[in-house]
Amino acid sequence: MNPETLFCPNINCMAKGHRNAGNLVVHSQSEKRMRCTVCNKTFTATKGTVFYRLRTDPHVVVRVLTLLAYGCPLPAIVKAFELDARTVKQWWARAGVHCEAVHQHVVGESELDLEQVQADEIRVKTQGGVVWMALAMMVSTRLWLGGAVSPQRNIALIQALVNQIRAVALCRPLLLAVDGLSSYVKAFQRAFCSALPQTGKQGRPRKMPWSDVAIVQVIKRHSADGLEIERRIVQGCAQQIARLRQRSQQATGVANTAYIERLNATVRGRLAWLSRRSRTPARQVATLRAGMFIFGCVYNLCDTHHSLRDRIAVGRFGQRWVYRTPAQAAGLVDHVWTVDELLRFRVPPPRWKPTYKNGRPSKEFLALVKKWA
Repeated sequence: MNPETLFCPNINCMAKGHRNAGNLVVHSQSEKRMRCTVCNKTFTATKGTVFYRLRTDPHVVVRVLTLLAYGCPLPAIVKAFELDARTVKQWWARAGVHCEAVHQHVVGESELDLEQVQADEIRVKTQGGVVWMALAMMVSTRLWLGGAVSPQRNIALIQALVNQIRAVALCRPLLLAVDGLSSYVKAFQRAFCSALPQTGKQGRPRKMPWSDVAIVQVIKRHSADGLEIERRIVQGCAQQIARLRQRSQQATGVANTAYIERLNATVRGRLAWLSRRSRTPARQVATLRAGMFIFGCVYNLCDTHHSLRDRIAVGRFGQRWVYRTPAQAAGLVDHVWTVDELLRFRVPPPRWKPTYKNGRPSKEFLALVKKWA
């Protein structure tokens, strides 16, 4: 229990979210409780993690969630660990909320030169009907950018996914490769645009799509002669698309959605609820949403990829390969996380914002602003 790695979780504390600021002391070693000297509140070291107020051994929880994240069915885990199914489902839901916060902190608040993004949807059968899961990934680093779950495959589902892409995208040349669903074009053009200057007329200002954004649709049709593929350029030109593909994939060829389709296959293999002929389908949309974020965080932070390895020189002994995760390749983290580290990661709250009153602020108040704001 190291106070330097923790921070005060009190939302009303000026020191909230600050690590290694010297404001934390050990309150109880046996109970693993810390005390903040600024707000004088105590909190347990597991506050903000999956293990907060859990009586089960954390090693058992990590093993169970790891097996679920890698495709082990729920009945097998219940039988092997002699647990109640409701307990395991509660752990799964708690881990889903935690991983969603971690994904928002690590990926959602970043700014990346995406270069090329591919998006697609997965049709999931549940006990209550069909549910759609939309996913997107950054091709050059294989980084999972986000996803959305909805009972309908409509513009609201696609717009929720596109908004997550837009939140992390820098204003750089970008290639967007999707399937033939028309909602993608409308959602992308709505998100990747800028408002024109005001002309003095009434009404909202006109918006202009970004000229450096290219959109291509890869439409697949099955016929008696086999599979027919049509590549439709919606925005941009062929030279721009070829240049962006060469930059992001380091290869020539034609536009495709092979990377996101491979990710879809990985998702189906990792989550037992997404199997095409599963005997244990999901009953609630919340279960699929939790699984999507758990898979995404494990995929981004814990799984190394053969295509992302780096070759480094080791003196006179030659060279060796260093394997990286998608988050490492994107520059978001500096090492490979373990599942236990993922579940124990504490997302810091927003920093304290001072409230200024009328009149000149005192020197003590300015000192607090300089230290904690």
